[in-house]
Amino acid sequence: MLSLSSLPPDFHDNPFRYYDELLAHAPVHLQPDGSYILSRHADLERVYKDTTTFISDKRAAFAPKFGLGTPLYEHHTTSLVFNDPPLHSRVRRIMASALAPRAIQRMEVGLIETVDALLDAMPQNPDLIEDFASTIPIQIIGNLLDIPMGERGPLRDWSLAILGALEPVLSDAQLQRGQDAVRDFKLYLQDLIARRTAHPGDVDTDVLTRLIQGDTQGQLSEMELIQNCIFILNAGHETTTNLIGNGLALLHDHPDQKAALRERPDLIASAVEEVLRVASPNQFGNRETAEQVEIGGVVIAKGTNLHLCIGAANRDRDVFDDPDRFDVSRKPNRHLAFAGGPHVCVGLTLARMEGRIALGRLLARFPNYEIAGRTQGGRVRFRGYSALQARLNS
Repeated sequence: MLSLSSLPPDFHDNPFRYYDELLAHAPVHLQPDGSYILSRHADLERVYKDTTTFISDKRAAFAPKFGLGTPLYEHHTTSLVFNDPPLHSRVRRIMASALAPRAIQRMEVGLIETVDALLDAMPQNPDLIEDFASTIPIQIIGNLLDIPMGERGPLRDWSLAILGALEPVLSDAQLQRGQDAVRDFKLYLQDLIARRTAHPGDVDTDVLTRLIQGDTQGQLSEMELIQNCIFILNAGHETTTNLIGNGLALLHDHPDQKAALRERPDLIASAVEEVLRVASPNQFGNRETAEQVEIGGVVIAKGTNLHLCIGAANRDRDVFDDPDRFDVSRKPNRHLAFAGGPHVCVGLTLARMEGRIALGRLLARFPNYEIAGRTQGGRVRFRGYSALQARLNS
């Protein structure tokens, strides 16, 4: 049975057979360190909704992992995803107002221009991650924070290093890369915030200006501001890159579904939802029990870390018919790729729009593209490709 601290050699290529075992035989599965993997859809929904019993605060877990007071510890204990109210509520309120449907709608024209420019410049044998999928969210988030175009170069590497530090097992080199990335990103943001404070942008389009100025209920501290700017990049970068890359790979691997989408482009919205379900960019979430609790007949002590296996829950046979089948017209589709409850992804509308436009426009431009080679990203928490070699046969 699956142990996150000692993964089987083929896990990264195909974790889903191990998820099936968890669902069938151990949906509440004890780990060697005393934590538990939860894999049932209903259990994850329960945890997401109950923020009193199941908390997001990770200070106790991250102190030994990163070192108390280190850059990674400071970041991951201050960012939105690992916090509960009142900090979570304050930051989310300001961020959500900047990502309201009207604001997202204003981004659509610029997103289409970005995607079309990438398609225009695409080499005949591209790496669809490097040349396409990873570039789109960097530009969109760069636009959100109004980061000057010439200063966006380090953003992807910083994001990969910081999120990579969330893996269950870290090498000394991975840990150091994460610490360095937080420190360098923080120094950059301190300078950018000083410039933006002196010359504010339009609060309707510039999320950084909106975060700096706060709202009628208050402002963020400097540390809260910096760490949540880092969070915006991280949350929107790797997951959206994975959504686009996984979608291109799945469509290639299922030519009948690719053909169905070509014949009916109006299925693009449900196709994106199915990519999110079948190959969830975020495979695991975390919570900690604030009190003793019983889940699936198992009594779990207060202070226990829970690994929420989104990738398994999205293939739960109690919720999804024929869950291993990739079906671009699947409805309903109650996947948990964006988590749930008060912590549901604040950028889900933007991510969906990026997925629809990127996948839809590449398929329209290069309907006969082929995947010639692929390299899995090698992550446990995040599922995606580090490389996706293709041939464009328009």
